[in-house]
Amino acid sequence: MPPRILAYSATAGFRHDSIEASIEALKAKESALDVKFDFTEDKSKFTDENLSQYDAILFLNNSGIVLDDTGKVALQNYFNLGGNFLAIHCAASALRDSPFFGRQIGAYFEYHPEIQESAVDVLDKTHPSTVMLPDKWRLLDEMYNFESDPRAIGAKVLLTADESSYQDPQAKEKTLRHGSPHPIAWYQERGAGVESHGIAGRSWFTGLGHCIEIWSDDLFLGHVMGGIKWVLQSKTTKAFNTNGNVGNAS
Repeated sequence: MPPRILAYSATAGFRHDSIEASIEALKAKESALDVKFDFTEDKSKFTDENLSQYDAILFLNNSGIVLDDTGKVALQNYFNLGGNFLAIHCAASALRDSPFFGRQIGAYFEYHPEIQESAVDVLDKTHPSTVMLPDKWRLLDEMYNFESDPRAIGAKVLLTADESSYQDPQAKEKTLRHGSPHPIAWYQERGAGVESHGIAGRSWFTGLGHCIEIWSDDLFLGHVMGGIKWVLQSKTTKAFNTNGNVGNAS
């Protein structure tokens, strides 16, 4: 049986009109990835029993407090059992009331300048989510600023924003807290949201993914698919470890 991923796109704040396009794009990649996606916006799916069947959970452009207390506890338990995590774009603006989620994602979103053509630099060309990218990748997307530096909790930055390639008038008035160079995508070999007694799975985040159009861009889809493949290779779930606590057992 293929690895199974729960893709959660519920919103309780701003809702991206690209969510539907992203779901269709991921559905179309199931066979190429050899995974099974379950798409939902139903927070009642976040129980220990239900999450135990997944090799990864993907937060897809969420915003606001999208889980109740029961769901938050189940998500924390899932991370403690070695479950893997992926998050895309506005997911960094979800569950701000849950510090473990902020650590697992790496950093919370602060603000972004207007959408415009921008460039990102690839820091690590060896990672499965960046190997297909040009050294300087030009694209139309939002360049997120973050409330903290993901490197502070152990994340390894993959992509950085070339701040000379776009206009950000607010930057002159703010103290940017995300460190330098400006992080846009990163990974954690051991997700920092796990509690001390837990078994940490992998975590991967990209700040890209705002527009409908980018979800039909081959480079961006390769970036996301590489992130999915990488987290599943953690060997902390049943997909690739028969002793895993969670996941879709073969």
